[in-house]
Amino acid sequence: MDFTHFNDEGRAKMVNVGDKDITERKASAFGKIHVNPETFRLIKTGGMKKGDVLTVAQVAGIMGAKKTPDIIPMCHPININGADISISLDDENLTVNVTASISCSGRTGVEMEALTAVSVALLTVYDMCKAVQKDMTITDIKLISKSGGIHGDYEACSGNNNKR
Repeated sequence: MDFTHFNDEGRAKMVNVGDKDITERKASAFGKIHVNPETFRLIKTGGMKKGDVLTVAQVAGIMGAKKTPDIIPMCHPININGADISISLDDENLTVNVTASISCSGRTGVEMEALTAVSVALLTVYDMCKAVQKDMTITDIKLISKSGGIHGDYEACSGNNNKR
């Protein structure tokens, strides 16, 4: 098996993508944070002392996508064409749900940018609400789709383990 991220000495390296074709690439990821009823109410009504949780989390998700290569060692810096962070409230399950859709024209995919965007948005929700609740739980962070590149398209199955 050819391990592309190791050099001849067995040490980590960043893969050279210079010979790959520039193609349109897209990726979407999902995650959620479980909160208690009081925290949910404060998020929904805009009553958190730190401000508008959902707006700040949305902007943080975009920033997270843009900063991915700064925090994930083997990620290539890429020019993102677009970053759309969708945040919804699930009243029944008391969750804040985040979906990130990232696109670029490049030589490498944007899966890590989508996953990072979701993670940063959810961590921002936690940060903005931690004064009210410490036991929030971030769950279900996963890639839900990707397109472009030599590995082709991917769509997460819709079984119970991949339910959004």
